[in-house]
Amino acid sequence: MRDRRSPHYDHHHDHVHDHGSSSSRILGFALALTSIFMVVEFTGGLLANSLALLADAGHMLTDAAALALAWAAIRIAARPADTRRSFGYQRLRVLATFLNGCALLIIVAWIAVEAVQRLLNPSPVNAWAILWIGSIGFAVNLTVFALLRSSDRHDMNIAAATLHVIGDLLGSMAAIIAAVVILVTGWLPVDPLLSILVGALIVRSALVLVRRSAHILMEGTPDWLDLGELRKSLEQQIPTIRDVHHVHAWLISPQEALLTMHATVSPAADHAQVLREAKALLAQRYGITHATIQIEIEGCPDESCDQDCDRAIRAP
Repeated sequence: MRDRRSPHYDHHHDHVHDHGSSSSRILGFALALTSIFMVVEFTGGLLANSLALLADAGHMLTDAAALALAWAAIRIAARPADTRRSFGYQRLRVLATFLNGCALLIIVAWIAVEAVQRLLNPSPVNAWAILWIGSIGFAVNLTVFALLRSSDRHDMNIAAATLHVIGDLLGSMAAIIAAVVILVTGWLPVDPLLSILVGALIVRSALVLVRRSAHILMEGTPDWLDLGELRKSLEQQIPTIRDVHHVHAWLISPQEALLTMHATVSPAADHAQVLREAKALLAQRYGITHATIQIEIEGCPDESCDQDCDRAIRAP
């Protein structure tokens, strides 16, 4: 039987105890280092009149956002739920991701407009400043990458932040290449052309952030979960379950999935035993530990409510 559990499930609590404090310190230091150099690079880009440096500074903003979200995730995870927010505060992290992604798309649009203007009307740049700042940026990103690699590799937030830093290493390389080309050949269009390349990296990262966070905010079904397959598994693995319907699954955070469903059972079934078996299957195979299951013997009293949804789940 193929295990369809959430990719986040196996190590969901790994960082809470032993790795939580060390990961938080490492992320805090990496965030401070990235944020400081982002300001330096942005200022240098303005002084050197380099769009490549400004584009790379924009990409470092994506890194800072990813690091901040990863750091906040560890800090916020310790906050208990309250009467106003019974699921806790995880959705704030998702909302911040969505807003950051939208802001990054606006930054890329500005870079693209500036790049086209520079291609049509090339302007002189300080290639030596670009070379020095780009080289320092590469060293900073390499240091941040090493710090993240030494942290908890099973933490999905840290893994995502590491991917951002890898992308920014490429952005720093683009700025260095632009400076070398200008110093050797004097060909100014290389600066806006490479800035467009770095902008493309930002767009890709930003679209992923927006798409994933919007899916969670819309309470979409987790990408890794096939509701039709889940329904069939419950019906096949638990003989007393005759039918599973009204299945709804959504994410509170990228790591925590919730599920509600109705299960029609045979008249002689032990309801408590059915619940234990169903919850055990959901936890072991899918990593869903928070499920609300309504047990029914006769027809579902809400059958008219979600017929379209059930037809979609049952479709091959």
